[in-house]
Amino acid sequence: MSEFRKTGATVPSKTVPGKTTPDAGPKGDPVRTAVAIRYQPADESTAPKVVASGRGWIAEKILETAFAHGIKVREDADLAEILAAVDLDEEIPVEAFIAVAEILRYVYAANGTQPPEAPSQ
Repeated sequence: MSEFRKTGATVPSKTVPGKTTPDAGPKGDPVRTAVAIRYQPADESTAPKVVASGRGWIAEKILETAFAHGIKVREDADLAEILAAVDLDEEIPVEAFIAVAEILRYVYAANGTQPPEAPSQ
């Protein structure tokens, strides 16, 4: 089992009616955003990181991969938009800490596991 599978969470947004971008379908279908995060603490100040992000068909692939690997998915349009602005392999912004902590708590509870502990100093 990969580390991503053990600690990953995916945050898709709801589709946004009328929103069209280059990722939109041929008829200007709504675009979906998905962001995958991983929490693997190196120390007590380490925050979760964005490990995948995309819109349109890329978002669909992220979700497809998450579902195929049994990764829990939570729908939160506002959080997905905040996290989609974060560069890959960067820590989540402070304003997303509480929402991401709630998601990770849900993921660990759903999987019956405990969050990883930061290494002792």
